[in-house]
Amino acid sequence: MGETGAMADAEARRRLKEDLARFNCRVHQPDEPPLFTREPQPDAQTVLWRWNDISPLLERLGEQIDLAAAGPRRTLRLQNPGLPYGTTFSFWASIQVILPGEVATCHRHSASAFRFVMRGSGAKTTVNGECYPMREGDLVLTPASSWHDHVHEGSEPMIWLDVLDISLMRMMRATFFEPYDKPVQDLSAIPDSSWRAFGSGLMRPPRRHAADAENPLFAYPRELAEAALREAAGLPADPHEDVILEYQNPVTGGPAMLTMGMCLQTLRAGVHTRARRQTGSKLYYVVRGRGRSIVQGQEYEWSAGDFLTIAPWAWHEHVNDNSEAAVLFQVNDSPALRALGYYREETRE
Repeated sequence: MGETGAMADAEARRRLKEDLARFNCRVHQPDEPPLFTREPQPDAQTVLWRWNDISPLLERLGEQIDLAAAGPRRTLRLQNPGLPYGTTFSFWASIQVILPGEVATCHRHSASAFRFVMRGSGAKTTVNGECYPMREGDLVLTPASSWHDHVHEGSEPMIWLDVLDISLMRMMRATFFEPYDKPVQDLSAIPDSSWRAFGSGLMRPPRRHAADAENPLFAYPRELAEAALREAAGLPADPHEDVILEYQNPVTGGPAMLTMGMCLQTLRAGVHTRARRQTGSKLYYVVRGRGRSIVQGQEYEWSAGDFLTIAPWAWHEHVNDNSEAAVLFQVNDSPALRALGYYREETRE
């Protein structure tokens, strides 16, 4: 279409606009952004949160915010400046502070959630009647619509990472929330039954098959996860993540949650990974060690306690040029993208 034809088409679209609007219809206008772009153009930004900045804020939250006054949780949200809310376009990551003797009361919601313990011990989480301790490095799941509460019986404050697929849930207009009729739920007759059945990671009850997509396992202890990671160090390295394992659903062999994937990884001393970019988003928490990530040519130096979220479709690679290994916990939304057929990645040699 020539220039004259394009101008005439644009004018025709403008003339149609008001007439169409009366019938709740519309046609694309020349001044509107395109519906399709050649590549993703995400609003979410790459952001580094440093533990040295976060730690004083968490202390203030513990001292100044009443757990019961404004809601059932005390959390510091990691807010992405490119988004109206959330850490990425699909999930929220927050740091929860709970003090000795406190109870984070029981409720359930349609968002899937998990907790990765950053500091402390002495708390326990009950999920659908099953109760598990929360110790540093443990991963505890609270799947969608499961009753859950947290009770801290230790002597020092505890903090853990909370991640919920709230943004995806809200996008799908699937928000439900329900409080329990008591502060804490009743325990099942066998309060660790899923762990007894599936916790070995090697065997399972014979009548549970892969068609049952729901993950029956709620707790993934640190000692087992890190032992598996040490064994994986004897395998050929992943060119993009070095040594990495995913927390899995023991029934299906797939990711531990339907919408979010969780991984534990080691970047060994001297490693420089290959660059990769992916649709979807991810967040790294530095469990221990130091290193740096190069995202779209910009370097982000990180150390223990820091968080790094990487913008979708951004080239990124990791470097550990220190003498000791670094361990990172990762959450991503690739399970949701793969289920919808939207996952894609590219790599550089």
